[in-house]
Formats: sequence, C-alpha cells, structure tokens
Amino acid sequence: MNNKGIYSLLPIMLISLFLIISGCSTTNTSKNTPTTDSATNAQQTDPSATEPTSEAKDKLSIMLDWYPNAVHSFIYVAQEKGYFADQGLDVEIQMPADTNDSLKLVAAGKIDLALSYQPQILLARGENIPVRSIAAVVRHPLVHLLTEANGNVSSPKDLEEKTVGYSSIPLYEAMVRTMISKDGGNPDNINLVDVGFDLIPSLASGQADAIMGGFINHEQLILEKEGHAMKSINPVDYGVPDYYELVLTASEAGIEAKKDQLTRFVKAVQEGQKYVTEHPEEALSILLAHENETSPLDPEIETKSLAILLPLMNEEGQPFGRQEMESWENVRAWLVEQDLIPESVKAEDAFITLQGE
Repeated sequence: MNNKGIYSLLPIMLISLFLIISGCSTTNTSKNTPTTDSATNAQQTDPSATEPTSEAKDKLSIMLDWYPNAVHSFIYVAQEKGYFADQGLDVEIQMPADTNDSLKLVAAGKIDLALSYQPQILLARGENIPVRSIAAVVRHPLVHLLTEANGNVSSPKDLEEKTVGYSSIPLYEAMVRTMISKDGGNPDNINLVDVGFDLIPSLASGQADAIMGGFINHEQLILEKEGHAMKSINPVDYGVPDYYELVLTASEAGIEAKKDQLTRFVKAVQEGQKYVTEHPEEALSILLAHENETSPLDPEIETKSLAILLPLMNEEGQPFGRQEMESWENVRAWLVEQDLIPESVKAEDAFITLQGE
C-alpha cells in the first residue's frame, strides 16, 4: 500500500482507537466507583466531616493546687486511662503560677475547675468570690503541727515560750492558737513567726520548735528522709474542725452553665480514684510520667505519700467526692469564731453535690 492509502485510513484508525479507550475507561469506572449521593461525596472530601458530631468532646480545664504529686494521681489516671474521654470530655490540666490565684481564675471564668481547700472556699466567699466545692478530694486535714520527736513538745500547750513557724496563711495561725487553747495553754505566750515556704529549713535548723503548714504526706516525709524523727499532732484532736483538705471547686456561673459536664468530670475522677486504690503502683507510674521538670518527684516520697493519702481520700461504702453539710457547718462556725469570715457566709452556699452514685 502506498503512502497515500495509509494516510486515507488514519482518520478511521484514530476514531476506532478512541472508541476502544473510551470503552475501557467506562468499564473501569463502573467496577471501581460505588454509586454515592452528594452527602456521601461531601463527607469523603471534607476532612471536618470524617468524624461524627457525637465524637466531639466537651473541653474542661482544671488547675492543680500545686505541682503534680501523689494526691493528683486520680486526675492523671482518669486522663491516661480514658475515663475523661469515656465521659465525652477533653480535659486540660494546668499548674498554678501562684497558688493564691486559682479561685480568682475560676471565679473569672478563666478556668473551669481548681483544686482548693475547704476553709479557703469559705474564706473566698467571705470576700465575695463566688466559688463552690463540687466534690471532697481529701476528707481530713493533711496539715498537722510538726515537731521533732525527741524535742520538748509533746502537746500544743508545750509551745508556750517557744517559736512556731507558719507559712504566711492566717488560717494556720488560727489553727495553732486553737490547738494551744484547747490543750490548756495560752496562745499569746508563743513566738509565731511567718517563715513563708521555708518550713522545712526552719524546723531542721532549730530556728523553730514546731511548724504549722507542713503536710504529713510531704514535709514530714522529707524531714524524716533527711534524718529528722518527727512527731505530728493532728489539729482535729485539739479543737480544729475535721475539714476537707482538698476539694474540687467551680464558680457559680460555671456550675450553672456546665453542670452536666462537671458532673461527668466527677464520674470520671471517681473511676480514676477507684483505679488508684486498686492499682497504686501503676497509678504512681502514670503520675511520675507527668512530673513537672521544675519540680521533679521522689518516687520513694510519693509512694509513702499515696499510702498516707488513700485512707484519707476514700470512705468505705460511699462514693469518692461525697460532701456533708455537717462538715461545712462546723468549719464555717469555727471560721466565724476566729473572725476570719463574716456571719453572713452560709455553709449551704459553699458547696453543691455533683457526683455519680
């Protein structure tokens, strides 16, 4: 065939080739692409539509009372084990820049929750800071009067004519004075010195005969590890009401706006505390993985601390976090007696029950 004949057949050959390719393309599409509607196509192409709305988590923030330590294990366990997620919560855990700021930040709506102290809630309300406790975390005082075991103080009245260091909080001064009075001593006959955060050095060096503001699960353990045999005197034995050392706190406005989320938070930390109680070693491992680099933890101290804490946090036959009106009334009455809060502060306004049974 000459070149002219070839050139005359080219259009026919190109058309045939085009039809064959077109047919193959149609066949492949029908086999590999399922029939979809516009909504399905949108879900496949829009990344924001890949997760159902039911998976969206409610965000909550909580500020600790101090750097992470054994008492916070239940929170980190609830986060690590997915108990917050199971309750539909995305929880951010924060450390305070200043331990005195957390209640003000809660009241201002800057954070949702804070760990604070039962007397401090009543003191805050006396200053018109609208915060309320939603759960009791540690049911009994951790702050004891600490003194050398081989010293000259066997009971609070022995502090007359001696030096007591305390950590800048009027509450602790009131506790010391109450204890001495209840023991038959005269609190006006003591040398009360504000030592700030130097509780351990003041006692270890002998500058103070006793300290008030030290925790039996922290300062006492550190002093003992440093070779100081310690005597701890429980303030409850000498006229100070049996108060909740730590409580979970929210603002009145926050409780009104996020009552459901806060209730789910309490349910999640109840699960966290249950795990801590049943698996203390694993719980401490979780905590230690979250230690703050500026405040490293001593595993030995934290292990002993948790052993002290668990009996003071748990109440047999009762849900973790339970609060009693009687406790709030007793603490309120004592604070009024000490002229630390006005009579107008009411116990029933300072707490609310938000917990799963």
